[in-house]
This record gives sequence, structure tokens and C-alpha cells, in this order.
Amino acid sequence: MSFQAYLDNIEDKTGLTPRQFLDLASEKGFGPGTKAGEIVAWLAEDYGLGRGHAMALVHVITKGPKIAAKHVDSGGAHSDPSDTLWLDGKATNPAS
Repeated sequence: MSFQAYLDNIEDKTGLTPRQFLDLASEKGFGPGTKAGEIVAWLAEDYGLGRGHAMALVHVITKGPKIAAKHVDSGGAHSDPSDTLWLDGKATNPAS
């Protein structure tokens, strides 16, 4: 599953876009430097997200929407078409 697909699945499950999760995380004081375990626990408790999906949001919350070039069009299981993740909801994603 691509990184973007993880984010899209989170939106399906929770009704919240990645951008909305960034805002919620900021309200909780989460951002760069926050330990992954704190964010994963919050996402599991409040939104029922499993570790894999939560880790996709951990990346976005702590590192932003850019992903490593090695994941772009790599043909692997986590291959994405771009090095920038779409955070504003899958319905508005021009790549969809």
C-alpha cells in the first residue's frame, strides 16, 4: 500500500483529512521532535487507528508531507507517484 493510500484509508475510517490531523496534533502540542509512541497512543485511543496507519500520520506530523525519493515510482509495495503527500482530502487530490 502506498503512503498516500494509508492517508486516504485513514480519511475513510475517521472522516478527517491528514491536514485536520495536523491541526489536532498541533493543538495537543505534537510536532517535530515528538516521540512516535505518544502520537501512536493518541491515534489509537481517540481514533482507533492501528500502528501502520498511525505511523503514516506520525511521519506527516513530525516530518511534513515530503517522502524520500526512494519511494517515488519505485514499483515496491509502498511506491508513491510523487515525493509530496496530499494532505487536503482525497476528494480534492488532483492525482486521483
